[in-house]
Amino acid sequence: MKFVHIADIHFDMPFTVLNKNDLAENRRLDQRKVFKKVIDYIKENNIEMLFITGDLYENEYVRKSTIEYINDCFKQIPNTKIFITPGNHDPYLNNSYYNQYSWNENVKIFTQMEKVQINKNIDLYGYGFTSFYSKVTNLPQSLDTSKVNILLMHADLNGTAKENAEYNPILESTLMLSGFDYIALGHIHKNNVYENKKIVYPGSLISGGFDELGKHGMVVGEINEIDRKITREFIPLDNKEFKEIEINISNINSIESLIETINEIKLEEDKYYKIILTGQKQVEINTLDLLKNIDNKNIIKIKDKTSIEYDLEKIAKEQSLKGIFVKRLLEQMNEENKEEILDSIYIGLSLM
Repeated sequence: MKFVHIADIHFDMPFTVLNKNDLAENRRLDQRKVFKKVIDYIKENNIEMLFITGDLYENEYVRKSTIEYINDCFKQIPNTKIFITPGNHDPYLNNSYYNQYSWNENVKIFTQMEKVQINKNIDLYGYGFTSFYSKVTNLPQSLDTSKVNILLMHADLNGTAKENAEYNPILESTLMLSGFDYIALGHIHKNNVYENKKIVYPGSLISGGFDELGKHGMVVGEINEIDRKITREFIPLDNKEFKEIEINISNINSIESLIETINEIKLEEDKYYKIILTGQKQVEINTLDLLKNIDNKNIIKIKDKTSIEYDLEKIAKEQSLKGIFVKRLLEQMNEENKEEILDSIYIGLSLM
């Protein structure tokens, strides 16, 4: 039996990082385009099950028209069983679309832990958020080990170690001892596979910004009901990848030269870029003004991580707080801690 596993679509999310560049609406259109790719893949490959493990939409921002679009897509794959486990951004609330909207008959939405018998060889369990926070998940005490057992949930793997563990924290060891053959998770936006492919995060369907670098898409898999083996692969779908490029500007002595340097970078048209400026700067930099003068509009953010070039030996001779600060740190510097000491000096000087 074949399946597709996706998560964290976040339909109608505001895409704050793109708002200043008037690209947020384009990115919301990308959500639809990529979701349609999933649906088309399911149709073309006769996929029997679609797993959506949370954060299908943004409860705060989602429009009814978007819900209708999603459901219309589900209607295009009537022979595919669709299983949804709501997450912390789209919990199953009394007034939510999960509860109030009439979904297509091939859609199953989970709330508390529940078992669905797919056929005589496969049992599927699902757990969904019923509020914006979830701290306790009670896994089934016993499974029919003669069958393939699948678990779907939105969860923060190993999140119990975090100070504020509010998004269904669960230990990897707990899941591995649970006996499930495939554990389909959502919540983490990066594609990850844990412990012999049993625990799988597909990652977000499309990237939401520069904190979600890398490829984004879906996991497709197949269950061999005879030997209980499950094969899977990750298929990238989002063409508009977010990427970062570092430029050392230590040898650049004018804003004009800096603009020319950035404009000369070879960039891919279907990517969004953040330029990170490093090194010791010789000119004052206003990143917002700099961004306005860059030709390539796929550069949507510039981060200044440069330091000011200081004559440290000269400053250390000054009869001032600044001079005493630099002198004492330089006296502690050796080959092993040189980089750390210099970073401390530059940070300290920038605050004086």
